[in-house]
Amino acid sequence: MKAIVQDGYGGPDVLRFREVERPTATGDRLLVRVRAAAVNAYDWHVMRGDPRLARLSVGLLRPKTRIRGRDFAGQVEAVGPAVTRFRPGDEVFGDLGTADGAFAEYVSVAEDLVAPRPAGLTPEQAAAIPLAGVTALQGVRDLGQVSPGQRVLINGASGGVGTFAVQLAKAAGAEVTGVCSTRNAALVRSLGAEVVDYTRDDVVAAGRRYDLVFDLVGNRSLREYRRLLTPTGTLILSGGGVYEGGSLLGPMRLILRGRLLSRFVSQRVLTLTAVTSRDSLTVLADMAAAGTLTPAIDRTYPLSAAADAIRYLEGEHAGAKVVITV
Repeated sequence: MKAIVQDGYGGPDVLRFREVERPTATGDRLLVRVRAAAVNAYDWHVMRGDPRLARLSVGLLRPKTRIRGRDFAGQVEAVGPAVTRFRPGDEVFGDLGTADGAFAEYVSVAEDLVAPRPAGLTPEQAAAIPLAGVTALQGVRDLGQVSPGQRVLINGASGGVGTFAVQLAKAAGAEVTGVCSTRNAALVRSLGAEVVDYTRDDVVAAGRRYDLVFDLVGNRSLREYRRLLTPTGTLILSGGGVYEGGSLLGPMRLILRGRLLSRFVSQRVLTLTAVTSRDSLTVLADMAAAGTLTPAIDRTYPLSAAADAIRYLEGEHAGAKVVITV
């Protein structure tokens, strides 16, 4: 099968479009013919081995997994003997997690990381959901515990996670403000949020206070984030950062400081590392099928141009999701 393979760390040019061995369905795993795969910031972090401290888990000299990509949608081709919920022909979507491998014609995935593709969604739309959608869901619903009437600020509202977070907070009855650039302001407004255009206005200087600040960028100090909160408000830190030539800690620096600060302040300072599960995927699928949640896609690329897709995501401040068609 064709796949996007990486044998060392570096920029998009380290990615190669190659023929590799097709995986198989064993145990509780499905063999899925991939129709679409989404690009996440996670992919370029692993591609570059940045921040360098993360290489302790993803591979010191080269990635432990050679094929990039984790979010996918496609059709079940075969099932392992322990699979109970799916059969060949089923349309599914899911997240391979740190196993990676979605930028390929086939993937092998545990059935607990897969859900039926939502009715009415294309493979491209379904592939856009898993990692970004689960991160937004666990931030807004689980950690943020957003309730009707609360004020929610999403920093990075036009990105993959941000577009889902806006919709989930709106669905929970919150008053939502999204921080983004002029280029993506129309998108964020279309999802139901008030917009703060960071190229024109300083959200901190505006003096407004929020019950929840969901940070997806990591471009402010903890002091500034706390100034945005009510006295009992919640700050959720979830990654962010851009490639700036390599770093030791990257966005982890802010997250580590946040964990330390949380012990000494009345406001809640929480960090989020999303963990995909069947239950989370099912919740998102049900919302998408009902029309409550709509995946927003910036642009698509063919599998052979996956390097260009990651290059675009890295450097162009993509609005919503970038998706690869297979």
